[in-house]
Amino acid sequence: MESVRIALINIHGLVKSSGLEIGRDADNGGQTRYVYELAEYLARHPKVHHVHLITRLIDDPQLDPSYSLPVEIINDKLDIRRISFAGKRYRMKEELWGHLDEFVANTIKYLKAHNIIPHWIHSHYADAGYAACELAALLKIPFAHTGHSLGIAKKKKVGLMGMTDEEGERKFKFSTRIRAEERVLQAASFIVTSTKQEIETYRLYQSHDQADFKVLAPGVDTEKFIPYYQVTSGGDNLEEENQRKYWVGEYIEKFLSQPHKPCILALSRPDRRKNLHTLIDVFGKDKELQSLANLVIFAGIRKDIEKMPESEREVLVQILLQMDKYDLYGKLAIPKKHDVENEVATIYRYCAEKRGVFVNLTLHENFGLTLIESASCGLPVVSTSNGGPSEIIPMCKNGILVDPLDAQEIKSAIVKILTDEQLWRRYSDSGIINAQKHYGWEEHISHYIEWVEKAINKLENAKNASVRDLGLKSAQKLLVTDIDGTLISEELGHPGLTELRRIMESRSANFALAYASGGSIKLVEEVIKEHELPQPDFIISAVGSQIYYKRGDAYLIDKGWSGYLDRKWNRQEVKKRLDHIHFLELQEQEGQNPHKISYYLKGLWKPDQIDTILGKYSSQVTIIMSHDRYLDILPRRASKGKALRYICNKWSIPYKYLYTAGDSGNDYDMLVGSGNAIVVGNAAPELKDLKDGKNLFRASDQAAAGILEGLRHFRAI
Repeated sequence: MESVRIALINIHGLVKSSGLEIGRDADNGGQTRYVYELAEYLARHPKVHHVHLITRLIDDPQLDPSYSLPVEIINDKLDIRRISFAGKRYRMKEELWGHLDEFVANTIKYLKAHNIIPHWIHSHYADAGYAACELAALLKIPFAHTGHSLGIAKKKKVGLMGMTDEEGERKFKFSTRIRAEERVLQAASFIVTSTKQEIETYRLYQSHDQADFKVLAPGVDTEKFIPYYQVTSGGDNLEEENQRKYWVGEYIEKFLSQPHKPCILALSRPDRRKNLHTLIDVFGKDKELQSLANLVIFAGIRKDIEKMPESEREVLVQILLQMDKYDLYGKLAIPKKHDVENEVATIYRYCAEKRGVFVNLTLHENFGLTLIESASCGLPVVSTSNGGPSEIIPMCKNGILVDPLDAQEIKSAIVKILTDEQLWRRYSDSGIINAQKHYGWEEHISHYIEWVEKAINKLENAKNASVRDLGLKSAQKLLVTDIDGTLISEELGHPGLTELRRIMESRSANFALAYASGGSIKLVEEVIKEHELPQPDFIISAVGSQIYYKRGDAYLIDKGWSGYLDRKWNRQEVKKRLDHIHFLELQEQEGQNPHKISYYLKGLWKPDQIDTILGKYSSQVTIIMSHDRYLDILPRRASKGKALRYICNKWSIPYKYLYTAGDSGNDYDMLVGSGNAIVVGNAAPELKDLKDGKNLFRASDQAAAGILEGLRHFRAI
C-alpha cells in the first residue's frame, strides 16, 4: 500500500472542525471527539493520502451554520464531507435508522461525482456500521468498525431499569440496531475494541466467532492534555491558556465559599449510568470530605433544564435536590457550560494545581478516555473497576479502582489520595509518563495503519486472483441490454453472441455491463450460467422493480432503490382490486416481488379499464405490457428505464456514454430515455412507433449481432 484514502463515517451527532458541542445531548459524547482526533492524526501519517470524515448535513436554524456546509476543508489532507439525507433539521440517532439507505445512495453519488472513492472505510457506531456494509459491498473495498456501544448490552440495561421490550423497540429501535451489528461482525475486516474486556461484551452476538477483533486503546492528544506544571510555548498560546484558566476559575469558584480547597472533580454527560448521584451522596454524608475538598461536577452543557431531554433533566434535577438535601451550597460547583474542545484540559490542570482528584464512578465504562486525559494532565483518579478502567489504571498507575456502588470504598480512596502528598505526587507523575507512553495517538495510528495495509492487500490479492472485478466506481460508460430476444435468441441460434461475449469479457475497467430483464434475479442468474454470458456489474430485474450488484459469486440488492419504490405504493390494495378481473390471470410466485405484480393476459383489454378498477390507486402504478401476453403492475416510480436513470445518477455515468439494447415493450422506456438506444433487428412490432433520431439506431442484424452493430454505429467499440 503506497498511499491510502480513508473515509471515516460518523453519521449522527454534530461534527465540525472547531467548537465541538460535547455534552450537548446523548449523541454528542466522547465518540465525536474520538472520531475527529482519529481523523486529525491519521491525516498526519505519511502513508495516508487523504482522510474524509463523512457525516450528515444539517441545515437547522437553531444550530451553528457550519453543519450545513457540504465541505469543510481542515487542511490539505483532511476534510469533513456532509451528505444530505433525512431532511434538514437535526435528528437524534434513533430517528435516522429508516433513512440509512438514502444516506448510502447519496454517499455513493457524491463520492463518484467528486472522484474521491476511498480505499478504506472506518465506521463508528451501529448506524455507520450498517452504511459501511452497504458502501463496502458496492465499492468493493474493505472496512473496519468501532462499536462505541452495543445494542444488546443497552437493551439489557434499560430492561433492568424497568423499560419494556415494546418501549425499548419504539425508542431505541433495538431489533434494527442489533441486526446491523450482527451483519457488521460478519462483514468488517476487523472490529476495533478499546480493551480486551470489551471483546467479551461481543460474545452476546451470534456472529461473534466470525469477527476479527483488534484491541486498540483510544489515543490522548498529548499536545492539548499537557501536565499541570508545563507552560505552553509562544506568547499567543500562553495568553490563550491564561484566559482559559481565568474562565475555568470563574465557572467553578463563583459556586464556592472556600475556593482554595482541593477539588473532587467529576466530568460527564448527565446520564443516570454515570452514577453522579452516588458521588454526591458520598460527599454529602461525610463532613470529613467536605472539610478536605470542594466537589466540582461538570455535567454536560445546559441553558434551561426544563427544555432538556427527559433523561438528562431527571439527572440534573436530582443533583440540585441532593445539593439542597445535604446543604452543599458553597461546597458544590455545577457549572452550566464550558468549552469542551479547549477547556477540558484546563479543567484537569486547574484541579491538579489544587492537589485534587478526578472521580469516575460510571456503573460500567467501556473504556474511560477521561481517565487517560486526567492522567496526562497529572490529576490522580478514583475510578470504577467495571470495564476499561480495570486495564487503564494498572497501566497508568495513576489512581485507585473502586466498586462504584460501595460508598465506604469510594470515600476511603478519595481521602487517601487527598491526604497523602507523596501518594498524590506518585500517581500524578506516573499518570503523566504512562499516558504519553501507552496512550499517545502516534502509537495508536502506527498499529492501525499496519492492520489497514494487511486488510487492503488481502482484498487486492483476492481481486487479482479473480478474472474480473470492476465495480461501478470506475465506470465511465455503460451497456445495458435486455436478455431474452435481445442478447440471446434460441430460435435464431444466438447470432453474434460469441463475438459480443469476447468483447465484453475483455472490456476495459471503465466500461460497465448490465442486464435488464423482466424475469426474477434467480431466472437471470440461471440464464447467465446456462449460456455462459459475460458477468454483469449489475442486473435490473423484474421489469425494473429490483436492482442487484455483483458481489463475488452473489448478487446484492440495492436497498436504496427498494426504499425509493416503497413510497406511495400500496401493493396489497392494488392486487386486491385486480385479482378478480376476468381477463387477468396471476402469474406463478416466481414472477412476483414486493414491487411487482404480474399477470397473464387472457383476452382483450384497455389500459383505462384497469385505471377505472384501481380508482385512486391508478396514480400509484405503472402498467407494462409485453409480447401481447404479459402484464406487469409496478410502482409508478419503477421501470427498466427509471431504474437505469437511477443507476446513472447514483454512479455518475454520463448519458452520452450510455447504450441500451432491447426488443420488446418492456424495454420501451429504457430505449426512449436518455442515452443511445439500439433496437435489434428481431424487435417486436410494439417498438415500431419509437421515434427515430440520432440517439436511436435500428439494427438490421438480429439479437447479439444487432447489439454489436449498434455499438459500432455509436463508436462505443
